[in-house]
Amino acid sequence: MVDILHKVGIEAPVDEVYAALTTTEGLSGWWTTDTKGNGGDIGGLLEFRFAAGGFDMRVRELDPAKRVLWEVVGGPEEWIGTQVDWSLDQEGDYTSVLFTHRGWREPVDFMHHCSTKWAVFLLSLKSLIETGKGAPDPDDVKIDSWN
Repeated sequence: MVDILHKVGIEAPVDEVYAALTTTEGLSGWWTTDTKGNGGDIGGLLEFRFAAGGFDMRVRELDPAKRVLWEVVGGPEEWIGTQVDWSLDQEGDYTSVLFTHRGWREPVDFMHHCSTKWAVFLLSLKSLIETGKGAPDPDDVKIDSWN
């Protein structure tokens, strides 16, 4: 198994970052404007849609202002059963976000694409919280034929 790992510091209180990861308003502000579901309850289902397809995530763990964990239950075959883990920590004026997309069976070409796209969207999350404007799909940076 292989994982995608990223870290970003966001100049904001940890509660603001947590809200952007657990509410449809927050999620649609940085990842994709086509976001539906319930990210604020364990067992809730989040549906994320993009021009090239989509993902369904089941909320597995919530620890307010500390951690959000999703399991991928719908989407591309390579994603099914993987977990998206957000660990949060307040460090002075910044919230540190440790991001892990774990459980990939092998480092296929699509995983490399997804690693770069996760970095793009983490910067969108940072921008949303720090400036009030993110760059969710369809306004995100396109990096290749998968978008």
